[in-house]
Amino acid sequence: MLSLVSALGLLAGSAFAGSATGWGLQGVGGATSDPSDVDADLPREIEEPLAPAKGWPERPNILWITVEDMSPWLGCYGDPVARTPRIDALAAEGVRYTNAHATTPVCAPARAALITGCYATRIGAMHMRTGNPSKASLDADPDAYAGVPSYEATPPPDVRCFPELLRRAGYWCTNRSKTDYQFKAPGTVWDQSGGKAHWRNRPDPEQPFFAVFNLGVTHESGTFASRKAQPRVTDPAAVEVPPYYPDTERVRATIARTYDNIAAMDRQVGELLDQLEKDGLTDSTIVFWFTDHGVGLPRGKRSVYASGTHVPLIVRAPGLAPTVSDRLLSFIDLGATTLSLAGVAPPDWMDGRAFLGTYAAPAPSFVHIHADRMDADLDRTRAVTDGRYRYVWNGMTDRPRLYPVAYAEGVPLMADLHELVARGGDRPEQWQVVDRTKPPVEFYDRATDPHEVRDLARDPAALEPDARARMEEMAAELERWLERTGDLGLLPEAAMVRQRLWPPDGRQPATASPTVELDDGGAPRLACSTPGASLGWRLPGERGWRVVGDLPRGARIEALAHRIGYASSGPVELVVPD
Repeated sequence: MLSLVSALGLLAGSAFAGSATGWGLQGVGGATSDPSDVDADLPREIEEPLAPAKGWPERPNILWITVEDMSPWLGCYGDPVARTPRIDALAAEGVRYTNAHATTPVCAPARAALITGCYATRIGAMHMRTGNPSKASLDADPDAYAGVPSYEATPPPDVRCFPELLRRAGYWCTNRSKTDYQFKAPGTVWDQSGGKAHWRNRPDPEQPFFAVFNLGVTHESGTFASRKAQPRVTDPAAVEVPPYYPDTERVRATIARTYDNIAAMDRQVGELLDQLEKDGLTDSTIVFWFTDHGVGLPRGKRSVYASGTHVPLIVRAPGLAPTVSDRLLSFIDLGATTLSLAGVAPPDWMDGRAFLGTYAAPAPSFVHIHADRMDADLDRTRAVTDGRYRYVWNGMTDRPRLYPVAYAEGVPLMADLHELVARGGDRPEQWQVVDRTKPPVEFYDRATDPHEVRDLARDPAALEPDARARMEEMAAELERWLERTGDLGLLPEAAMVRQRLWPPDGRQPATASPTVELDDGGAPRLACSTPGASLGWRLPGERGWRVVGDLPRGARIEALAHRIGYASSGPVELVVPD
């Protein structure tokens, strides 16, 4: 692989002496001031992991409320336009993280990282999407996916979807209801997954739960003219138009509708929190609220800039004092953190590190970001940030930043962006939208350039010494990350499938059927000859798959084996020896 540092003609940089955290700036349409004055009377975490004064509770309930396509456009993050009273109240009771980042600015690869704790670039999940072509792209061009294989991401054999580890530890795990993991989830991942999944369905009300609720009202498609609009609460005249957009009536209306969708989402969050309170579970449940990546508008979603990857995260935990945390973290850390809070040690194969709980680790110095094929449009971009500076490497400089993704054409303001491109832009800050090519590298300082429109890499010699040293260090760090994780996105997609995921011919392997064998003590257990297969069983008439419990001697059972990325064995009838 070509050395990024050598390609830039830069020497390995020295360490930057100053702190690079705590900038908490907004993306498209949001306030661009540092919101550190919001809740200014709260303590701030900078270095040591947070913990309740009396220690973490044993086996707490854990609730994830996940939201699609949204930057920190919230009152609690200093946005004066947002109408988010329920989330603001949650933040006032919990930890508001100012320096959290998605691993990628698009949903399916981001969700692959969330559910496994592994970078999508390491497990073959970086392209949007694997095995599920965009109908909008095919409608626009029936040959759009020519040469793009259909496949599932296939991690190394030891990797699991982390809720399976929670189930082994005795948790009831539910998902309502989006998966979109870039692979078919084994039946062993969830006790329930679907539109009716809920913590209320657990058979034992004393059993701890991990419950995920995915709220889609803020999705990019919520701005489409074909979709029913949410109640209007936002004045288009009040929104901020970022400098890379033209200031037009349609642009303002699209941004305002995005805020209306956020207000609707806030009401949905309130309904979930009310259910928790009604069930008497508020004081025993750790609540996470976060988004999968940045706002679903052009140069937000699908963009490796902060507008696409700087995300809000709020955590409320029993006994944990309200706090503002400037800790640098990545959403690659969420799986490890959830395990840590449940008292389960995060496995070594996870790329993330826990930032709360029994196994909390020190904060990293950098977080890493990628963007690859977006629907049918091929690209390859990598980035690294320390929360203030952002270094971007463009692997395909002949491609524009404004992806010609057919699905995104449904966003009304796209028409105005096309007109802007046609006339060559209105002002210099719009170069990223207007340009049809990209430079090899980019470098931004959000402290002085919150919208990241002034590329400091154009003239590295003019940089202040500290900033130049930081740029060189981040270039070297990005190269180390690519090598350490074995970035599969550097391979052509078809070659990746043939050589790394499904060798030797690119055809999906099948998981071997499970069997029953006796362990050293003579107890029956499930086994499978396929390394890395998840194993589950159930009694006749049961719907879900058990992952714990002794096999009943002499009983007839159904069993399942499924390695992620492989075809499932399907249910197999077995008789357990007496």
